[in-house]
Amino acid sequence: MEVKTIDIKKIFQAADIEKLPELIESYSADERKAVQVIILSAKKKLEALHKERERMEQMFRYEREYCDFAYICGIDEVGRGPLAGPVVAGAVILPKDCDILYLNDSKQLSEKKREELYDVIMKEAVATGLGYVAPERIDEINILQATYEAMRQAIDNLSVKPDLLLNDAVTIPLVDIRQIPIIKGDAKSASIAAASIIAKVTRDRLMVQYDSIFPEYGFAANKGYGAQIHVEALKKYGPCPIHRRSFIKNIIPV
Repeated sequence: MEVKTIDIKKIFQAADIEKLPELIESYSADERKAVQVIILSAKKKLEALHKERERMEQMFRYEREYCDFAYICGIDEVGRGPLAGPVVAGAVILPKDCDILYLNDSKQLSEKKREELYDVIMKEAVATGLGYVAPERIDEINILQATYEAMRQAIDNLSVKPDLLLNDAVTIPLVDIRQIPIIKGDAKSASIAAASIIAKVTRDRLMVQYDSIFPEYGFAANKGYGAQIHVEALKKYGPCPIHRRSFIKNIIPV
């Protein structure tokens, strides 16, 4: 009895991606147009997976280059530019046999994908650390120094001390671990990308919480950045406790 195309579609949809080559072979002789469309879709999915694995192979090139180091840690920050909220840094040590896919600069990922990857990273990483520097501290020491401070906190909060740091572009002062600064590192190193993702998700979640306390500024949507609705609210209501005074002085008197 011939299997209905709707049932074949369900079989393909329910199958793990590793099973697709076997399914494609099983149904390739079926000449029905709908079945061939299903097979073509499966082939495209496999091709996309192959390309992603090739991309991730490149994303681990620095980790392979420095593989003699036992614990390689990626470092990145999120939140240098916003008018409100903390700057947050992430530190991630991935396992040597890491096979996480889709790691990338957090800005290049959808919110849904970042949330999915956050859970995977927190589960599979050897160690993760986060650092926060509050708005008043940013005003006190400037955003660059605050970024360094958050990065040092993130490193200190790791449960394992790293032997090597892969940093997104910067060299962190007052750190006695060898550092490799990589320009646009969050798009070139899997470890830095992972750090970027956990920092971004952590900060975004925090800004959503702040939105419930200070709803007039739209923090859940703009995450503290200078969106028009945020700037207009600043002019109407003035600053709230999490605004960076040094960042808003050209918008309103502070």
